[in-house]
Amino acid sequence: MNVPNHVAIILDGNGRWAKSKGMPRNYGHVRGAKNLEVICEDAWNLGIKYLTVYLFSTENWKRPSDEVDALMKLFRRYTKTCVKTARDNNMKVRVLGDPSALAPDLQASLRELVETSKDNTGLNFQIAINYGSRDEIIRAVRKVAEDCMEGRRSPGTITEELFSGYLDTAEVPDPDLLIRTSGELRLSNYLLWQLAYTEFYFTEVPWPAFNKEELIKAIEKYNGRARRYGGVIE
Repeated sequence: MNVPNHVAIILDGNGRWAKSKGMPRNYGHVRGAKNLEVICEDAWNLGIKYLTVYLFSTENWKRPSDEVDALMKLFRRYTKTCVKTARDNNMKVRVLGDPSALAPDLQASLRELVETSKDNTGLNFQIAINYGSRDEIIRAVRKVAEDCMEGRRSPGTITEELFSGYLDTAEVPDPDLLIRTSGELRLSNYLLWQLAYTEFYFTEVPWPAFNKEELIKAIEKYNGRARRYGGVIE
């Protein structure tokens, strides 16, 4: 089986899954966080080198305040747990997005997570939190413009490769496969630049119920497609 080097996932359906069980939405988010730990291990064991997940978008602030507060509490617990998980599993963690809108203690926890795992050589795990692709691109454009104004860059030297280095995913290869759970068929402002040549896989399975077998199904579907770049079949 040809395993994709980089898999990106939109973790969707936590609330709907909980509702189907007669439980509050926050219960679904807790179960979803636990499932993420399992899938990280499964992904590495299958041979995936990079895993990027969409935890919280810039648009998610529009959700009811009690749900947002519960998510932030969950992220606080998750990042502390993830420090140990990263250490025990040799996992390197990066954070995508703009952390400045997060509470100071959560920002500190994310910095600790990145710093303590930076030399690990196992799974490259990217967490997108307070992330929106348009926001990411605008932030990158501002950095490029500033460098041009300060004389560090010339507009004529800007290439796709150079611009990619200004994005949150600098040094991370573009995803080979995108998975979105729970039946939604849209990108929701996720990795718009990076997904230009990515294969998409959509499943009705909600994230808390997504397991190793479902991940293998996605990879098998990926294997059944002829990858084309400029008309050339990979």
